[in-house]
Amino acid sequence: VVESIGEGVTGLREGDLVIPTYVAECRTCENCMSEKTNLCLKYPTSYNGLMLDGSSRMTIGGQTAYHALSCSTWCQYMVINLNFLLKIDPKTPLPNATFLSCGFSTGYGAAWKEPMLQNASSVAVFGLGPVGLGAIKGAKSQGAIKVIGIDKNPMKEAKGRAFGMTDFINPEQSDKPIAELVKDLTGGMGVDYSLESTGVPPLINQAIQSTKLGTGKIIQIGVAEEANVNINFLELLFGRTLKGSIFGGLKPKTDLPIIFEKCKNREIQLDELKSHEIKLEDANKVSELLKQPDCVKILINI
Repeated sequence: VVESIGEGVTGLREGDLVIPTYVAECRTCENCMSEKTNLCLKYPTSYNGLMLDGSSRMTIGGQTAYHALSCSTWCQYMVINLNFLLKIDPKTPLPNATFLSCGFSTGYGAAWKEPMLQNASSVAVFGLGPVGLGAIKGAKSQGAIKVIGIDKNPMKEAKGRAFGMTDFINPEQSDKPIAELVKDLTGGMGVDYSLESTGVPPLINQAIQSTKLGTGKIIQIGVAEEANVNINFLELLFGRTLKGSIFGGLKPKTDLPIIFEKCKNREIQLDELKSHEIKLEDANKVSELLKQPDCVKILINI
């Protein structure tokens, strides 16, 4: 909720309901005017914890506090550039607003915007957290007829099917590599698209090898702990395409309202995402809750 506004801010007023987005959309730069990318050139995503002018606008006890990814969403208050906010309908349920600011929408966008899925496509989704579940729903909405979900947690199968998954692979139930298991489900050919949402380096190569020779497309959504990972160059050389994706290729002002409308019309059922709800003072329990096999999304009431 907007608490106050600074000089030069237009289009918002105190009391407006907004969601922070770490990707901006100025609608004037070369990238924003293009359909090729969602990464704004005028207001780039910040990784250094500072505002675009190189300063911080927050302190704690006299010490500098940092604006994580322009948003600072672990704070009760944040200072944020207008261009990283999206005003939304005040009637929007607050949990839905938080679930769509990242996570689910990232996966949904990766299947919707990045590869431009064709009808009757086959898709493999690696990792069935909120991002992966969004990718499953996005793939189904684009007409995919076979959507294979991959996760070592057997409890994720029910969640995946709730969002449209047609087949489930638990890698721990087989001695075969995941790529072979995917090909077993696709007549030996592999899938048209792989969407990798875990960031686990070995799975990136499995995602590559799971796609069809010559035409396979791999969208990397998950963030690896390492800055550099080993890629099977030969598999790419044989016609496959590996593409990175930030925020699923979504443009906040253009695309997020479309997803909000789908939720409003119940085309997307976000209730399946929330598995736990806690108060802010219990936030230190989050890391333990995430280890629970039934955990999908944790809602923190601030």
